[in-house]
Amino acid sequence: MLFTLLLIIIVLSLIFDYINGFHDAANAIATIVATKVLTPFQAVVWAAFFNFLAFWVFGFGVADTVAKTAHTMDINLVVILAGVIAAIIWNLFTWWQGIPSSSSHTLIGGFAGAAIAHAGFGVVSWYTPGKDGGMPSGVLIIISFIVLAPLLGALVSYLISIWLLNASKKSVLPKIFTLGLMALTIWFVESQMKYYDKIDKPRFASHFWSVAFESHNIKWFLVAIVILTVSVFCLFFSSLSHNQSNYWLRKMQLISSASFSLGHGGNDSQKVMGIIAAAVAVYIHTSGAAQESLPDWLNVILPKEDSDGHMPEWIPLACYSAIAAGTLSGGWKIVKTMGSKITKVTSFEGVAAETAGALTLYFTEHLKIPVSTTHTITGSIIGVGLTKRVSAVRWGVTVSLIWAWVLTIPISGLLAALIYWILSLFL
Repeated sequence: MLFTLLLIIIVLSLIFDYINGFHDAANAIATIVATKVLTPFQAVVWAAFFNFLAFWVFGFGVADTVAKTAHTMDINLVVILAGVIAAIIWNLFTWWQGIPSSSSHTLIGGFAGAAIAHAGFGVVSWYTPGKDGGMPSGVLIIISFIVLAPLLGALVSYLISIWLLNASKKSVLPKIFTLGLMALTIWFVESQMKYYDKIDKPRFASHFWSVAFESHNIKWFLVAIVILTVSVFCLFFSSLSHNQSNYWLRKMQLISSASFSLGHGGNDSQKVMGIIAAAVAVYIHTSGAAQESLPDWLNVILPKEDSDGHMPEWIPLACYSAIAAGTLSGGWKIVKTMGSKITKVTSFEGVAAETAGALTLYFTEHLKIPVSTTHTITGSIIGVGLTKRVSAVRWGVTVSLIWAWVLTIPISGLLAALIYWILSLFL
């Protein structure tokens, strides 16, 4: 019975991941469709490809944070089942209404709400101090990023927009600033690299290829590519005609949207991995089965202070495949909201918003914080709109979105609690 319940949770988690893909497809493709750089079909194929490519780029830090939303020793599989069902229902409802709510917070809210219904508020990991002064974790940190993620996205996109606007002027100061930023980026990315002697499990015998294809390094290479691409454009922006600059901005949107899609895949797929990992941990505890008795394909071990944990390769592969397949299915109602209702989007705004969104997602993933890609890109689009004038942002639409963001976790939590109580009558 317990093993069957575990399998049902895994299947429903992958279904949620698929729904997450078409629910959040708009985040990655809205601006590129709105500016007509790609057709809707081309855009979803482009985004889906980079969603899946994230499998080779990102680790499992966010997955670990999600898995530890509730103390796995104090809950049962019915709790996780109720949380996943609630997340699926809320995601489908908001998708049907065309509301770009957060799939991430839906899942966290559902998991936490069902856990509270089962064992009270103490079962939820509200706040955990970071190791050695590092970033703390817990549900309160995740909730704080409901505000911080869009603000960070808005700030970064606003600064990128100002940078681009000044680079279009025939002045030497913007070029000096750009060259300085390029040098700073190269120095910072180089300082973050893991070289051969620091890599735990090198993929190749060659030092060069092991360093080049280390997932930690690939992420920082991408950060460098994004910033340096915009920088090179800024160096020549003032010498280009309007048609030439528009042509290159449209080409750059391919890079910025691909970067954001990578961040989307890496951030959101890990949340489902975390749920599956938590389900396996709960199964081991409640069934009394020994870790060694599990089949290899279920040998999931959550990270601890003295170990990095383990996750069979089929789990991340299935999660990235599911979100990519979901993205291929599209989500046109939300595309309309994100691509045109918040502010008028051109290729200029698209590059700034997607670049800001991608950098924000890479930064938060590095800190192992599960943030909402929806909130991040919405904030980035708002930040771009603010460079024109405050009235360029349609604040009526924005306020409605914020209400959806604020209500997602409590509604998902209440719905999950209700579903848990119903399921408990039968399971």
